[in-house]
Amino acid sequence: MATAIQPTRNIHVWKSLDIPLDRQWEAAYQRFETPGQEIAKFKRRLHYLGYQDWQSDAQIVELFCGRGNGLHALSQLGFSKLEGVDLSQELLNVFAGSATLYAGDCCELQFDDRSRDVMIVQGGVHHLPVIPGDLDRCLSEIRRVLKPDGNFCMVEPWRTPFLTFVHRVSDHPVARRCWSKLDALAEMTEREITTYSQWLSQPAVILATLKKHFQIERQKIAYGKIMLRALPRK
Repeated sequence: MATAIQPTRNIHVWKSLDIPLDRQWEAAYQRFETPGQEIAKFKRRLHYLGYQDWQSDAQIVELFCGRGNGLHALSQLGFSKLEGVDLSQELLNVFAGSATLYAGDCCELQFDDRSRDVMIVQGGVHHLPVIPGDLDRCLSEIRRVLKPDGNFCMVEPWRTPFLTFVHRVSDHPVARRCWSKLDALAEMTEREITTYSQWLSQPAVILATLKKHFQIERQKIAYGKIMLRALPRK
């Protein structure tokens, strides 16, 4: 039986949500990489996305923040006005760091209009149940909350030759037995296959929805990921 996680801080609950965690997905996620490895990965991504351009007192929100390793990365890069939003209060309870946390729906943000400098999503919107409907709602909220000169940064899975190769290799049981990281990735993919496949199958729709709300300033598609930085459309 899983031990209940005790809250480590006050979490602002926007909406009471009883979202059960997929324990098998979570176990695979934790086998995939250590918190330290994930934080280092997030810092590399943020370097590409140009965190150097942001003021140290920028108000930054990480959406779909989960257990908060993205927030740790931002803190280590020198930012202190940090906030995180996630549906799962249980995952938020794991976080032990300097940030204000909110349990709620990233498609229904309760921040004031034009009130934040940077909003970041790293591996969250591909979990949305309905594309493009939920994606449009989420991006609309991000656009509403960002200041006119604010930045939206996104890192998500993307269909590339590399990703196709990885999935083909992970279909082979021998490869999975030989490489635990590949096995963990394959199990996560299997556990979220409905939303994951939906996301990967609609690149044109996703890009059109993004461009509806944002002017993309920087974009890179490589190694199974799309990384972009954008400004809200007026």
